[in-house]
Order: sequence, then structure tokens, then C-alpha cells
Amino acid sequence: MYEKFENYLRSVLETPKKKKQILWMTLAAFVIAVALIPTKIVLAKMLPGKNSDTYNIYLDLPLGSSIEQTAKVGECVTKIIQKESQVIDTEVFLGNGAPLDFAGLIKGSHFKNSENVAEIVVNLTKKHHRDEPSYSMVQRLRPQILQQCETLIPKTSIKFTEPPAGPPTMAAVVAEIYGEDTNGIRRLSQQVQEVFKKTEGLVDIDVMQDEIVSKYEVHANSAKITQSGLTVKQVNDILYMAFEGMPIAVKNSSKANEQIPIFLTLTPENKKFASHSQDAIRMKLSSLNLMNTMGMMVPITEVIDIVPVQSNPRIVHKDLREMSNVVAETDMVSQVYPLMAARTMILEELADEYTIHKTGLFDLELINKKSNQHYDLKWDGEMKVTLDTFVDLGGAFIAALVLIFLLMVIYYKSFALSGIVLLGSFLSIIGVIIGHFIMNLFTADTFFLTATSLIGFIALIGISSRNSLLLIDFTKSLMTQKGMAKKEAISYAAATRAKPIFLTAAAIILASTLLASDAVFGGLGVSLIFGTIAAVIASLIVVPILLDNSDLERHFNTN
Repeated sequence: MYEKFENYLRSVLETPKKKKQILWMTLAAFVIAVALIPTKIVLAKMLPGKNSDTYNIYLDLPLGSSIEQTAKVGECVTKIIQKESQVIDTEVFLGNGAPLDFAGLIKGSHFKNSENVAEIVVNLTKKHHRDEPSYSMVQRLRPQILQQCETLIPKTSIKFTEPPAGPPTMAAVVAEIYGEDTNGIRRLSQQVQEVFKKTEGLVDIDVMQDEIVSKYEVHANSAKITQSGLTVKQVNDILYMAFEGMPIAVKNSSKANEQIPIFLTLTPENKKFASHSQDAIRMKLSSLNLMNTMGMMVPITEVIDIVPVQSNPRIVHKDLREMSNVVAETDMVSQVYPLMAARTMILEELADEYTIHKTGLFDLELINKKSNQHYDLKWDGEMKVTLDTFVDLGGAFIAALVLIFLLMVIYYKSFALSGIVLLGSFLSIIGVIIGHFIMNLFTADTFFLTATSLIGFIALIGISSRNSLLLIDFTKSLMTQKGMAKKEAISYAAATRAKPIFLTAAAIILASTLLASDAVFGGLGVSLIFGTIAAVIASLIVVPILLDNSDLERHFNTN
């Protein structure tokens, strides 16, 4: 077999036409493989979805919603979830977030502490005992839950949160909007939210800022209280006791070590107002009376003022600058492409109101044409992690190539031979990208080119360089010590070294098959399998042709 390969390779080296055909085919394969990424045939993403045993559902009702309304929406969600045979149970946390974990810390779950929020934890059977992964279940249930439950209370937002496969982020896509004008930031955030809603692939869209709502404040009128023979403390106490409750006495019991407080408050039904109006509040409070110093009962409504006001929303700062976040998750797609589509839409739809400048790679600066206020839109979330990771891995890849090239220059004292080693290593990218394309054809979900895929590609550089080094060194030995001609030495060296190269490749491929089926490290396994195949072909076919085209006699000083 190796003799046949040696004869074939020698015939190729002795035929210029065949050599050109192979080199042109290699170039075409490289161009086609690289073109699969910008044409979106092979999609890039930080990490694929993680098949977890749990996921969370966040309920955000309009500010001022009661705990009963929150419970109503939560009950609707749990009824749908509990119909799933793969769901073990659900845990509902009304008015606050679930017990804090790492992902919840990043997403701000610990800030949830009001009647209009809730968090539902959905516990599933073990992933090995079910056919449907958790991220597919979320994608399937999301439209049904939003249609049935989000419409119960207007302006309700229901968001699904899955444990991340990599570093936790606030959301898949986060638009951070900075500025000096609070109202301008709020308006621009709402405009970006509308753009997100029009962008295909983005779901669970929300603006992380408090709504401005109308409400009523009850102010104690000191002058009227004094004239009525009451005290401010009396007024405050009866209002607090009626709607919040407070202990008014104690009870002694032989079964308790301490006195048992008697807690008094209105019933939940009596705490409700007939409508959201000043008259409804006054009517409810008119039933509360206080006895003054003269023994007369004074209605509470006689000594208070009911004042309509606007709510005071929180102002969020980051790096000492006022800002707001617009967040969105991706629906089984990479976050890169929806972000680019949303960015293009922002440039087109907001151009009439803002002068927009591009800053950095994706960030934008917007200047309001009327007020001349400046705003910065910076991208964060999983997109930022993806960008940083790919940039870092790209830098590591370039550094590896440069170091290998410099080492080869020092070793061979030849830029040409060093370039051949480098080119042979780089050609493994053909196998990496085409391997992802092939895997995508045979998997139900999209098989993304991920960060672990790039790690596998970087690891292949050393393997490919080793193959080329073995071939060049053996060729040099045959030419300098055996006196073989260049073509004969190259073909003989390639055929002889083919066996250890094949054995090494087989070991890598067999070991990598264990990784190929993993949700997170599948990209690494596929890169190693198909990249190794491409590296072997490059080492045994392309590198010998490049060596034959170089002046080996001069490089090896055999003249």
C-alpha cells in the first residue's frame, strides 16, 4: 500500500499539470470552506444550548400590580408547565426571586422584592431519561405561555432563563444605553425595545427600568390633626395597622416560653379598592375612625390629604454614568446575527431623529437632532462574551502561528520551509469548517461553530506542524545522507511517514468521538476529527508538492 502511495506521489511530483490541479483544488476548498461562515451556512456562536435539569421563568407585572394578580399569572404558567410529563415539580416564589445562584446573581434576581414580580423554578427529569432537551422544551412552551398568560394582565412580561453553558450573562443580547438626560435615555430605550421586537430570532425582550405610573399618596395634615385632638402617631398607626398589620396586644400561654403577640389587620378582601381612583381610596378610608382626647370619633378622611403623584423610578448608573439596559434572549439561534440585524435596523429607523455614528466594532453614538443630547449604545451580554472570546482565541491563534514560524526560521534558517510548515498547519481549517457543515446536516439542532471549535483548531496547529516537520526532516536526511534526488526523497519520505501519521490521526479521531456528542465540547470534538483528516491530507499531499516547488538543494546545502 505504501509503495503504491509512493509511486502515486512521485507521478504527481513529476507531472506539473497534476501539481497545479491539486494546488488549485486545495485553494478552492479553502475558499469554499471559509465562505460558509459569511454566507451563514455554518453559524457561529459562543456555546450551544445546554441541556439542563432545570430552568427558571421570570414574571414581571406592571408596577403597582397586587400579589393576587401576580399569583394569577403564576398559576396560569404552572398549569401549562405541569401538563408536561418530563416536569417533576415547580417552585413558585411570589414577590421575590428564587434562592440565589450564580446565574441569578448576574441577572439581578436578588433585586426582585415587590408584589409585581415572581420567579418559577421548573425541575425536570434527568437529561439521560428524556428525549427532549430543556432548551427545546423552552422553545416549544414559550409561545403557548405568552399567548395564554401574558395577556391576563396588560403589560406583563414573562421571560425564560436557562442555566448557561458558559459564563452567565444578563441576557443573550444586552443594549446598554448611556446618556445625561433621564427622559432621553428612557425614550431611546423604548425605541430600541421596539427594534428588538421586530428582529427575527429575539424573544423575552424587556427594558430593565421602572415604569412611571400614577399613584396616590396619603399625607397626614398636621394642622387638621391638631385641631381634631389627635396625634400624628395615631393616624400613622391606624393606616399601617389596616393595610400592613401590627401587634396590638399579647396573649400568655402555658405552652409558650414567651408572650404571643396578637396581630391585627384588615382581611385581604377588605384591603382591596373598588377602583384606581381618589374617590375609591377616600371611600375605603372613610370606615376608619379614631377617638380624640375628648372621646369623640373622628373619621380618618378628615385629617388626611390624598394627593395624586407620579411614581419615582430608579436611576441606574454604571461606571458613574446614567444608563438603562434593553435585554433579549435568542430563540435557538446565534446571538451574533440578530444583533447585527437589530443594529442595521437601528441605523435605518432612528436616522430621522438621531445623528448616528459608529464607534468601535458594533457600538453606536446617537445625537438627538432637536435637543443635541448625546447617547452611547454599547452591546453587552453573551454577545460581548462571544466577541471577546473569539477575539482572544483569534489572537492566540495568530500568536501560535507567529511563534511556530519564528521557531521554524531559527531551526531551518529558511523562510520558505517555515512558510510551508505554517501553510500546512493552516489548511486544517478546511476540515474544521466543513466538518461543522456536515454535522449540521445530521443533527436536529443547529450545529454551531463555537469557542470550543476554535480551541480544537488551535490545538491542531501543533499536530499539523509535527507532521510537516517529520516529512521535511526525513526528506533532508535522505537527500544529505543517502544522496537521493529531491522528488524521490520527498515521495519516499511521505510514504514512509504515512504510517505514524495515520496512527496518530486515528488515535486523535477515536478519542475525539467521545467529545463530538457533548453539548458544550461537541465543537472541539468535531474540529479535532475533521481537522485531523484535513491535516493528514495536507501533510501527505499538499506539503510534498510545496516542497518539490522549493529549492531544497539550496536549503539543505546538498549542491
